[in-house]
Amino acid sequence: QVTLVESGGDLVQPGGSLRLSCAASGSIFSLNDMSWYRQAPGKERELVAGITSSGSTRYADSVKGRFTISRDNAENTVYLRMNSLKPEDTAVYYCNKAGVYWGQGTQVIVSS
Repeated sequence: QVTLVESGGDLVQPGGSLRLSCAASGSIFSLNDMSWYRQAPGKERELVAGITSSGSTRYADSVKGRFTISRDNAENTVYLRMNSLKPEDTAVYYCNKAGVYWGQGTQVIVSS
């Protein structure tokens, strides 16, 4: 059984930073592509960033230069470092594994 557990969401002021973590279990983590999505109230879920098993990354245009996705295969964990946060980054952030499995989400609120 595959499980994904996100953590690190919080209330932060504009311009601040957060690091989200997603701990994965249930399959060979190093072989899977991992992604972060987010869903703001009243909006569809959107891709934020992805990282392949070989470490190639991609980002939504809205977060390029501010967010960094990384992975630690020894710890079966994927991270999302978020800098220069904006109010429009407010959303529930979800971890996705191999395009199939989802975590429960972690809330990020950017507000003064």
